[in-house]
Amino acid sequence: MRVRNNDYRPIRPAADFEPELRVSVVIPAYGAQDKLDLVLAGLARQTYPAGLTEVIVVDNGSDPPLRLPADCPPDTRLIRCETPGRGSARNAGLAEATGDVIHWLDSDVVPTAGAITAHMRWHHAAPYLAVTGYIRFSESPLPEKLPDDMEAYFEPAEPHAWIVRLVERTDGLTDNGERPFSLHVGGATSVSARLIEAAGPMDGDLVLGQDTEMGYRLMQAGAVFVPEPEARAYHLGPTMRMRHKERIDRVSYAFIGDRIPAYRWLRRHPGRTWKIPYLEVLVDGTAGYDTVRATVDALLAGTAHDLRVVLVGPWDTLERDRRAPLRDPNLELELVRGHYAYESRVRLAADDRVDPAVPYVLRLPPGWAPGEDSVAALLERARTEGLGLINILLDETPDGVVSARLERAASFARARLLAGPGEDLDDVVDEVSGIVWVSGESCGFAGEQPAPQGRRSAYRARVAAQAEAERLAKETERLRGEVARWRDEAGKWRKSAVEYRREIATLRKEAAGLRRDLSAADRSRQTLRTAFSARVKRALRK
Repeated sequence: MRVRNNDYRPIRPAADFEPELRVSVVIPAYGAQDKLDLVLAGLARQTYPAGLTEVIVVDNGSDPPLRLPADCPPDTRLIRCETPGRGSARNAGLAEATGDVIHWLDSDVVPTAGAITAHMRWHHAAPYLAVTGYIRFSESPLPEKLPDDMEAYFEPAEPHAWIVRLVERTDGLTDNGERPFSLHVGGATSVSARLIEAAGPMDGDLVLGQDTEMGYRLMQAGAVFVPEPEARAYHLGPTMRMRHKERIDRVSYAFIGDRIPAYRWLRRHPGRTWKIPYLEVLVDGTAGYDTVRATVDALLAGTAHDLRVVLVGPWDTLERDRRAPLRDPNLELELVRGHYAYESRVRLAADDRVDPAVPYVLRLPPGWAPGEDSVAALLERARTEGLGLINILLDETPDGVVSARLERAASFARARLLAGPGEDLDDVVDEVSGIVWVSGESCGFAGEQPAPQGRRSAYRARVAAQAEAERLAKETERLRGEVARWRDEAGKWRKSAVEYRREIATLRKEAAGLRRDLSAADRSRQTLRTAFSARVKRALRK
């Protein structure tokens, strides 16, 4: 089954599967014998076959030493790890494990009877999964013996709110292509042993956050992360994180920011370099000093600052000719090495192998220089669209197509797990993540490009932008003043218009009165004229 990104829904585990895989339950423990006894009693009740289950308890230096109680699974053994730290203890248990699946379990987390079966149902359906169960936090007093009805005894209990929220806001983690590894918690997660072998053990240098950091490397190795609500367990009391979340986050973030590039919000500083960069760019370092420098300098000057350039060449074979350097047949390689030997974001390598923890790899032919924002824009598109590969068409020549490739490492790791004999890896990547082609010209790549100005030009551009913003702000204020003045003028005009309308109405009334007076005068005149005519006529008759 080929899952696209982290959408595991096409995988349909059978409820009545035939158990075949062996599971190793690894429990790091330090003191708290009473809680460990309850955890082992819970494991002894599992419905998954005991013959396919081994339990490895790692005593991480307890004083007095821990012991195995009578009520525990048949294949349970106790080992001791004196190196302090849960990561070291888990690695010690991992080294002893023989199972097809590794199930991490904390020494204060009691699984319900069907928990391991719920995990293993998924692992029988696909060999590249990390399955996390649901933990509920109970504050019920510790019983001397594990109750028959665990749910009745340990409830009411609080859910693992952070996991519940993560699952709900990502549609069951199916639309979270970049950070599903956050679900990998050491108290309730099972992982294919094959994936752990590819990803490597837990980071023993970390004080906190080992689970998350390993989850990130599992994702890089091709894992699909599945939340399984039927795999239930009870945490005996609140966790240290629940009691001191802000303080623990402060310690954890100080270390995992260097190791988990996907936590981009921990990498806001624009000038820092990190242990694991977000991008590695592979460039052939043998193409000539000027050609290589045009590409590398453009990369270093871009807005995608969280990167490392890997120059591939026979660097270990160089022997500098101190007597006649200009006649040195390896002069071009010497110039490249000398120019970038002390640049922290450039690594000289003998081959094109990349760090599997790096999320993205750009394979760029020398001589092609990306624009200032070209690489950042490609990375953003790959991230937001969940793409496994972006092919950048740079040129077409009689000898063929010249292209660059931006690869998502996790997609190619998944494809290598799934590819059949002779199957083209890119075709599998297209199925599990997607592939697109883009034009190099449209992305700002050029065969010839002016020398990059880098941060100085960015600084000048920022200063110019700030000056322009200030000018526009002043112009805006001036225009606002003009608008206010025009509004005042318009108000006066409206007031004058009202007064004029009133005067006109008064004049109209006066005119109407005058017209009435004139009309009355005309009638009086006509009456007088008629009377005078009649008088004249009477006088003439006499």
